[in-house]
Amino acid sequence: MNTIVAFILMFGLLVFVHEFGHFIFAKRAGMLVREFAIGFGPKIFSVKKGETLYTIRILPMGGYVRVAGEDPEIVDLKPGQHIGLIFNQDNKVQKIVINHKAKYPQAHVIEVERADLDHELIIIGSLVGEEDIKTYHVAENAEYIMDEVATQIAPYNRQFASKTKRQRAMQLFAGPLMNFVLTAVLFFFMGSIQGIPVDEAILGEIQPNSPADIAGFQSGDEVISVQGKSISQWSEFQQFIRENPEQELLMTVNRSGQQIEITVTPGANEEGELTIGRIGVLPYIEKSPLRAVPYSIKQTYEWSKLIVINVGMLVSGQFSLDMLGGPVAIYDATDQMVQSGFWTLIHWTAALSVNLGVINLLPLPALDGGRLLFIGIEAIRGKPISTEKEGLVHFIGFALLMLLMIIVTWNDIQRLFM
Repeated sequence: MNTIVAFILMFGLLVFVHEFGHFIFAKRAGMLVREFAIGFGPKIFSVKKGETLYTIRILPMGGYVRVAGEDPEIVDLKPGQHIGLIFNQDNKVQKIVINHKAKYPQAHVIEVERADLDHELIIIGSLVGEEDIKTYHVAENAEYIMDEVATQIAPYNRQFASKTKRQRAMQLFAGPLMNFVLTAVLFFFMGSIQGIPVDEAILGEIQPNSPADIAGFQSGDEVISVQGKSISQWSEFQQFIRENPEQELLMTVNRSGQQIEITVTPGANEEGELTIGRIGVLPYIEKSPLRAVPYSIKQTYEWSKLIVINVGMLVSGQFSLDMLGGPVAIYDATDQMVQSGFWTLIHWTAALSVNLGVINLLPLPALDGGRLLFIGIEAIRGKPISTEKEGLVHFIGFALLMLLMIIVTWNDIQRLFM
């Protein structure tokens, strides 16, 4: 149960932060956000606040922000169509009733001659049974009512396509950006509370009855040299130990301003096919919010670089598709992280967050990176690619991604039972 709760909270946080980035920048650009959804499939919870419907859906496999102009949610009014009009106090059309007009006795039923709800915001027509044609002005926040469900219209200036290339690109980039921000925040949280290993070769916790404990090392000792070779970084000290199992090593340490020589013999430990040396010490941990800032930025960069390298290996064939993990593998790994403790789970969440950010920036159809690529092409050629062609590319890309997800999930299930 702990794993299930942790998985839902972790995945929900990652998706929420990502979609919140898209949401907030869409709002800042003046776009009409129709829905902010966590998950896919049927709704299990929904509430409408202002212009936006906030939903939680049954399949926890992602989420989306539905911006006006990005999907065909608006009914096209055609000449000869009978519709009902309900007016507001300013005598502008507030509600456009498409069907079940008998349920709205206050509506004026007209026959449409022409309608433009993108630019002019007018409906031209005549009352049913009359010949006088009138022009009805439509409020910017008017609603269609179809099957008794209201959907707000979207004048062109509220649609995604009406915004500048910079605004559209920023709205798409904001999702991955927020994942990078979340990663940095989590690493800052860990660095401030749990502490940050110092770069210098300063000893932290000494494990009882370890070679270091037996040799007489103390927490706070700074290793200056090993076998006469100068040491300045923890990584150098660690490498020396790993490469010399069961070899007597003479070390010089700085202890409270005094230099002391200590001899220690690293124990031999098996790590795969290798035998490595260990003396049973951990690096010195410093708890400093000030140092946690550059630490969080560095860790976010290092994890991003690692994921980009792995993606490159996958493309070049050095990384097998069978090695990819999907939701099942993530759940299994989360179970192990929960058992390892709170901080391990936080570290895992940070890693998944930066992974989500990098993957979404790949120039693949249906991903944020793919849509950014189309904006880049528009900037180069001076005009956008037709909506139909771009939509077809994204649809095919989404279908292929879903196929990949099915394959990866099947591989995950097979691994669990092997």
